[in-house]
Amino acid sequence: MFRTDLLQHKRILITGGGTGLGKGMAERFLELGAVVYICGRREEVLQKTASELLGKGPIHALSCDVRDLDAVERMIDSVWVGGPLDVLVNNAAGNFIARTEDLSPRAFESVIGIVLMGTLHCTLACGRRWLKSAHRGTVLNISATYAPVGSAYVVPSAISKAGVEALTRSLAVEWGDRGIRMNAIAPGPIPTQGAFSRLLPRPELETLALDRTPLHRFGTIEELANLAAFLVSDGSGYINGEVIRMDGGEFLQGAGEFSSLGRILKEEDWESLKPRKRSAP
Repeated sequence: MFRTDLLQHKRILITGGGTGLGKGMAERFLELGAVVYICGRREEVLQKTASELLGKGPIHALSCDVRDLDAVERMIDSVWVGGPLDVLVNNAAGNFIARTEDLSPRAFESVIGIVLMGTLHCTLACGRRWLKSAHRGTVLNISATYAPVGSAYVVPSAISKAGVEALTRSLAVEWGDRGIRMNAIAPGPIPTQGAFSRLLPRPELETLALDRTPLHRFGTIEELANLAAFLVSDGSGYINGEVIRMDGGEFLQGAGEFSSLGRILKEEDWESLKPRKRSAP
């Protein structure tokens, strides 16, 4: 689908790159010729991923907690020693299902710190360096389908992702004329180790999620990685400030007043609802 040199020589940092979607994007970017840096809090996980993917291309693992601004600045400084980054992918996230009244302030701080402040820290750290040196850059943020409308039971994440989308659109305008593009992907349910089981911990919840999607399947890491590869490539150079929804039509089905009828009504019900021809007088 893509040229193998699509991302040739591009230096890309992926936060939360040791597992799940981040790992999948790292693998795809390497296959397309990029030099990839992955960061996260768990060094052993990063090193394991780097070892697994090393055969696909140059990959570097950097331990960093994106909630810590000083740690982010040190990490970015260490990357810049070898040359400026070309692409930043803000993928690090934290999320879980809970009743909002049961959450402590620390629970809110943890998710907001990773998702919103972590994205802000990394974006500004790269953006300021790009602007100072007039180096063109691309930022891709990973959002969520519920960011524009909110969602019960994942309120810290909803707050954070809404902020990420506002940041994406705002800086797309502010920095666009200085060579920096900002876009985001809002994925629907994609099975990943750990995160997916926290959000859909019981089989009936998975069934419910499938029923909400017109394609009646979950997305794949490979599909998201391919979309991400396009959005950070030069081939998407005129796309700026967009949030690309990748959810199999889940959001649209949920928004329609009568969209659920296809899962409820049987064939005989539809027959009974067919308009009847009137007899001529």
